[in-house]
Amino acid sequence: MTRPTKHTPERGDARTRLLEAARDIIRAKGFAAASVDDLCKAAAVTKGAFFHSFGSKEALGVAAAEFWARTTSDFFAAAPYHHPLDALDRVLAYVAFRKAIITDDVAESSCLVGTMVQETYMTSPRIGDACGTSIFDHASTLEADIELARGERGIMDDWTAESLARYTQAVIQGGFVLAKAGNNAELARESLAHLERYIRLLFRVAEDKT
Repeated sequence: MTRPTKHTPERGDARTRLLEAARDIIRAKGFAAASVDDLCKAAAVTKGAFFHSFGSKEALGVAAAEFWARTTSDFFAAAPYHHPLDALDRVLAYVAFRKAIITDDVAESSCLVGTMVQETYMTSPRIGDACGTSIFDHASTLEADIELARGERGIMDDWTAESLARYTQAVIQGGFVLAKAGNNAELARESLAHLERYIRLLFRVAEDKT
């Protein structure tokens, strides 16, 4: 997940500015607490522009999840963890990259769709579905390297690349929850450090001491 820079209201059209405002405010305050007034003020647009762009706050939530998926997909596609030649090294580099992009600003480092789905999965199936698509689609980008690493190392244990890819997201999202609960980004980094150790255990690879 990217850490998109906070938006400047002067840049982009009203819809884009509202999506950027939603990205920042919802991660900081949650979906329910992010009022239309808050979003309009941050985006420097009128309420009329808001409802012209989205029609409802729920529609904004769906669009924000889709916007997050698009922008983070581009960010991760260009990330350096794809560079190692060895498949397992790429998987471990992904975990290291996720750890490295966590800043001390817990809200800015956290995941928009992970934040929204916890609030809306029962009250707004449309938002929940959009958030789920973003999370599961991102997890699926790890599956090929995990499966290749299994083959290269002769791992025949009773788990799948798909399940481990999903588990990485469970740890990442859980780490963000702990970081917010403790107001301490180090708790998210700690979770990712344990995730790396767990992956090394699954692949029977010693911990890197360098």
